[in-house]
Amino acid sequence: GAGRSCGRAGEPMRRRLLAVLMVLMGAATLLLSVPLAGSYASGRTEHLLLQRRSDAVRFADLADRVRTAADRAELSTEIRRYAGLYGASVTVVDSAGRALARAGTGVSASSADEILGRALTGRSTERLPTVRPWGPDRVVLAEPVGRDERVSGAVLLAVPTTAARRDVTVRWALIAGGALTAFAAAALVAAGITRWLMRPVRDLDRAVAGLASGSLQTRAVSDTGPPELRSLRRHFNAMAEAVADSLGRQRAFVADASHQLRNPLATLVLRLENVEPHLVPGPGRKEHARALDEAERLEELLDGLLALARVESGAVRRTEQDVSRAVRERVAAWQPVFEASGLTLSATCVPEGPRARAVADAVGRILDAALDNAVKFVPSGGAVLVAATVVDGEAVVRVADDGPGVPDDQLPLLTRRFARAPEHQNVPGSGLGLAIADEIARLSGGLLGTSRNQPHGLVVELRLPAV
Repeated sequence: GAGRSCGRAGEPMRRRLLAVLMVLMGAATLLLSVPLAGSYASGRTEHLLLQRRSDAVRFADLADRVRTAADRAELSTEIRRYAGLYGASVTVVDSAGRALARAGTGVSASSADEILGRALTGRSTERLPTVRPWGPDRVVLAEPVGRDERVSGAVLLAVPTTAARRDVTVRWALIAGGALTAFAAAALVAAGITRWLMRPVRDLDRAVAGLASGSLQTRAVSDTGPPELRSLRRHFNAMAEAVADSLGRQRAFVADASHQLRNPLATLVLRLENVEPHLVPGPGRKEHARALDEAERLEELLDGLLALARVESGAVRRTEQDVSRAVRERVAAWQPVFEASGLTLSATCVPEGPRARAVADAVGRILDAALDNAVKFVPSGGAVLVAATVVDGEAVVRVADDGPGVPDDQLPLLTRRFARAPEHQNVPGSGLGLAIADEIARLSGGLLGTSRNQPHGLVVELRLPAV
């Protein structure tokens, strides 16, 4: 469960890192491909200008040599042949802008006044609108007839851009295909890099979650990634070893001390019980009874410490458990105890089916602690209700009583070790029952909570990951 949770926790970070890399690579691809596409379009437009300008220069030379009707006829024949071959429009005008010869249909002299005006002052067309796949459909250029102060007219040429637009479209498609291929290759590399970077991070996350859940033997095992992360893994494992060793020594000391004290204490209790028949009635017998009670209370405390040490040092292995069955069995087992104390114990809302993953017999052991707590503190005539259900993917077991309850400021103390309210100091018990139950719930990946019951009383609620 912890490993899957850590994997899910690391997944958003991996996606965010991959998204950042993809955005950066996409921006780089655009910054490279867009200028390249624009450069090719500009170059193809320049090539078109040079091609058609040479044709316009040839027509201008023919127009400059026109002297007779035969020369004019030759010029007309040439421009008609050109217009038919290229689908262009050719217009020859004099210095006043009047058309002397015309072939093809297209841009008239009046619709290209600026271009024509520049040509009549002796300046050739030096730039065309950039040709792109969507247009323009035709471009217009003009060439002066004659040179310098001898400009006698101009040739106005309107040519289609079909071939140029087709070339630009093909080249842009190739550039786009290359950009997409490069982006896809870079995306694969980025995915590999993110996996390489995130594998040790996810492994560390899993190890931290394992330690937090009580599995002190969990270690980070991934030896991939940058040197800094590999160094972090080594330091983390060294820290985990130190923590596990320290906690192990502490728990071993508590268990050993409790065990070593238990035997002489049991002997002391036995001797006190053996002395009792020899005591005469009076103050001595009363003090003897108090001493025996304190010894038995100390024995119960040591038993609780041993139980807590066993829970904390035990191997954390979670198994699938039938929550409903465990609730019904423990309620049935505690029924005579509650009846003897004048209490009512009932189990409602315990449907078939709720199952959870937890340490061995977690539900039963936690229920024992909660029901034992209720027997001690709920006055005679009270009622205790046990319910089980599944809420938001969690198996929930709820023990609610109608006793005096606990003030809000003391609710967090109920699951602490040896915590007891001042008014309950004389109630039998070690103060470890709910603390042990809370530890079992934590080792099971769940949560044990306490709250006030309405209108009065206490609610102990166990939440475990449902299957």
